[in-house]
Amino acid sequence: MIAGKNTTNLKRHIAVQHKDITIEDTPPPTTTQPSRNNDRPAIQASLLSHTKYKADSQDQHLKEEAIALWIGRTGLPSRTVESEDFVKMMDQIDKRLTVPKKAKIENIVDKIYLSEKDKFKQILSVARRISIGLDIWTKKGLTASYLAISACYFNSDDNKAEHILLSLKQMAHPHTAHAIATLVEECTTEWGIPKEKVLTIITDNGSNMVAAFLRNNEKDNESSFEDSPQDSDEEAEDLDVDESIERYGTWKRTPCVVHTLQLVVNMIQKEPAIKKLLDKLRHLVRLFRKSSVAIERLLGKCGLTLTSDCPTRWSSTYSMLSRALEVKDHVASVAESMNWDSLQPSEWQKLAILKDLLLPFAEHTKVLESDTNSLSFVVPALLDLRGHLSEFSRCQSYKDAATLAQKMNANMELRFGLFLDVTDNRFSPLAAAACLVDPRVSADVLVQNENEEIQDLLKKAEDYIIHSVTPRIREEETDREENGQTETTETAPLTKRPRFRFFSPSHPARPRTPRASIRQEIQKYKDMLSEAADAQEGMEFWSSQNDTVFELLKPLALDLLAMPASRAFAERVFSVTGDLSTGRRNRARTTLERSAFLKLNKV
Repeated sequence: MIAGKNTTNLKRHIAVQHKDITIEDTPPPTTTQPSRNNDRPAIQASLLSHTKYKADSQDQHLKEEAIALWIGRTGLPSRTVESEDFVKMMDQIDKRLTVPKKAKIENIVDKIYLSEKDKFKQILSVARRISIGLDIWTKKGLTASYLAISACYFNSDDNKAEHILLSLKQMAHPHTAHAIATLVEECTTEWGIPKEKVLTIITDNGSNMVAAFLRNNEKDNESSFEDSPQDSDEEAEDLDVDESIERYGTWKRTPCVVHTLQLVVNMIQKEPAIKKLLDKLRHLVRLFRKSSVAIERLLGKCGLTLTSDCPTRWSSTYSMLSRALEVKDHVASVAESMNWDSLQPSEWQKLAILKDLLLPFAEHTKVLESDTNSLSFVVPALLDLRGHLSEFSRCQSYKDAATLAQKMNANMELRFGLFLDVTDNRFSPLAAAACLVDPRVSADVLVQNENEEIQDLLKKAEDYIIHSVTPRIREEETDREENGQTETTETAPLTKRPRFRFFSPSHPARPRTPRASIRQEIQKYKDMLSEAADAQEGMEFWSSQNDTVFELLKPLALDLLAMPASRAFAERVFSVTGDLSTGRRNRARTTLERSAFLKLNKV
């Protein structure tokens, strides 16, 4: 034991007693003391990472609303937030978040839903004119049916056209005209939409839809036109009713243009020789789609497969023909390797002709099925298709296709007389008026077209616009026109007589800027069309115009341009929400309608 118990005594002992050992002094290790200021943020973050947000903090509320909106849009059950896996996931994302219980999530979803409904109600209350779209969808097995009601309008605050879902209601069978009209009436009442604000209601050609919105609707309340599983493809051809409408101010129906176009296209299935050829192609497509070996070989050759058509899917026959012709060489090669009968070269040529026949229909369908800004293209599209069919009817290489084109052209004249034929008792000037105010198509289609029928159509479009001006302005203009007066200046309205009038400075009457009549505004617009080199997009053109120059025409033009040509938006609701209504669980009154509203209205 060394006295002192310190290193100095140990060194002395080694130096005296153990001279053969060399001692090397090593400097003590230097340790850098961390700065307190540098460590403080790390310590603070470490402590706060395990500190939960306060229940009333903004961060907690924002994250709860994000979870609730996700639950609401997807239609998932609210108990999802209580599952162990969901809680673990949120803990990894944000340890400070307290995952809310399902009851709280339900309350937040309902709050968001009601808040958004109030917001859109306010927007619709100031919208000038609204178009309504309808569609009915029945689940497989016929266990439940739903009526989707949408609204399209021009939002003057955002300066753009908008299309939103108003309602998704479960319907009881049978789907009578009275039931449809009642649900629409309830919906418009709930949303505060007066009838005079509704430009039109766009539906398919089902007899129940036609009967629901006749001019004398009260007389048909007891009618019972039931839907069948294919009611969207049925028509009211056997319905002996007067479908004429009062032109201005009443609640009227407009048939879905795209749906009606597909009824013309489906005539291809009624021509025996052509149907036989298409059936042969369908048989070949089914052979491929049922054989994994054939599909694998075809994918290996071209990376594509054959597609089949569907009677209820727009342009599906054209898509089937287009794909088959695109891969026809590879199809023939694979079919030969599988010992299958393929099509002859002459048959492939006939299919190519049929594809050319259907191509313009597919192109116009793609434009006209848009949710907004498509009504103005109806008249030019129909005129273009009629010209295409007239030219195709002279086809010499395929007589059956020429005959079909003639029949399709006659069918189009019958079906679309309400848009093009001013002598038709069903004629509606709505599409022609929308075409007139669209500078992209108006000049070529209507204004500068010298065809007598087109000029009659142009006159009807102008009359519609003139009659769509408010009654007060119409009466004022009519009185001035009858009296031959032109408005130049007008004295200021009389005010209260001043008490000391002789001491008051004299104020000359302020001249009032003369207001052009609606006829003058239409003529000024037509003159601008003839002078413009390049036509602007419709919405951009009218948004850039001075409100004082087109005081009366501009608002109506924007409303007409915003309108859709089809009820595709209402039909698209069911493709979006189809998974939510599968099985026997029908949740249309709660989850389904709420989820569809939150998802489609881009909340």
